[in-house]
Amino acid sequence: MLGACAKDTSTSAFVDPTVPADKLYNEALANIDNGNFRQAELKFKKLDRQHPYSSYSRKSGVMSTFIAYRQGNYPTAVANGKRFVSLYPSNSEAPYAQYLIGMSYYRQIVDVTRDQAAAKNTIKAMNELIERYPESEYVEDAKRKRRVARDQLAGKEMLVGRYYLERKEYLASINRFRTVVEQYQDTRHVEEALARLTESYYALGLQSEAQTAAAVLGHNFPESQWYKDSYNLLQTGGLRPQENRGSWISRAAKTILGA
Repeated sequence: MLGACAKDTSTSAFVDPTVPADKLYNEALANIDNGNFRQAELKFKKLDRQHPYSSYSRKSGVMSTFIAYRQGNYPTAVANGKRFVSLYPSNSEAPYAQYLIGMSYYRQIVDVTRDQAAAKNTIKAMNELIERYPESEYVEDAKRKRRVARDQLAGKEMLVGRYYLERKEYLASINRFRTVVEQYQDTRHVEEALARLTESYYALGLQSEAQTAAAVLGHNFPESQWYKDSYNLLQTGGLRPQENRGSWISRAAKTILGA
């Protein structure tokens, strides 16, 4: 009888015995604690196969996301996390799964000289966490990671803007620096962006815009070297910082920079 239970006599293949869900889950957790992620992953897959409708199966979905994340397999972590959140959006573990999605994108952010798709996806994923699960313990860190990603995107705009400025393609450079001032005003790049706008507008002979950019820069960052440089640039043409209330820069300052 024992032999018959252990084997499928028609195929000579071993039968996968059913193990209690809690036992499989705890064994998988023990594997994780020991750093044996491969065995843990196999346990969770077995649990999902043998007890697909159990609460432990739902938990295993989150843990599989965690394992993939810890192993640096970020595409799999994202896929697993999205699957869990889609199937169990109200589950208590859903915020953590969403957080792991965001972190998987975050870990793939590269320097500003390269494509910033990961930074954009980080912002999107963290926004979903913040909006859908505002009471989650992961919200504060999600906001921090979102700020880093936004800073990265602003840095990319600045990099391209400087490139155009060096080539004296002033209109193209203005478009990039304007994006930073209007869309990424809470990043560390807005200060330089205003100075570069002063420089670009001044080079084009658009004195009022140049003066406005410098005035807004000085109001928000009065001790900044960027402001001192902008002030000196204007003075070479007998000008000084002066805000034009009708300028887009002034409007951005009122609603975004708090001027």
